Amino acid sequence: MTQHAQQSVAAADLPERGQPLAGGTFVTRYWLNGEERALVLLDNELIGTWGKYGEDVAGAKSLSDGAANTRAMAEAGSDIAIKALELDAHIPSYLEGALLMAAKAEGLITLRDDRWHWLSSQYSANTAYGMGFEAGWLYDLVKDLERLVRPVRSLPIQ
Repeated sequence: MTQHAQQSVAAADLPERGQPLAGGTFVTRYWLNGEERALVLLDNELIGTWGKYGEDVAGAKSLSDGAANTRAMAEAGSDIAIKALELDAHIPSYLEGALLMAAKAEGLITLRDDRWHWLSSQYSANTAYGMGFEAGWLYDLVKDLERLVRPVRSLPIQ
């Protein structure tokens, strides 16, 4: 796995939302598992399937923890999850996808709105959540269809 230099960020060093941070664009501050974090959207665009239709990935059911979901997806053999982890990043969760949509609506980031994007939160053995960033549609999509992924980083704020 490729490591980027920045593993956390001091609150005083956070840029304005929409500005560069940790190899991407700072989206927002949010709380995850009792810790305040900075969400960073990378410019990389991945394309692939979420996983195998009919395969339940027990560790990928969090609606908030995209990093944990992505690790579980990778362990189950998901190519896009493996690629995201190689970037020292993860596939956004349901919550992180909603935060990305809010930032897009505020004009802070740019996301393609001509295709559905995978989120890392699994809905069922057959489907996982995806988001259409044109209008912020959230839907459960069949896992073995190719969709886009915009990886994110989530840095602890010190």
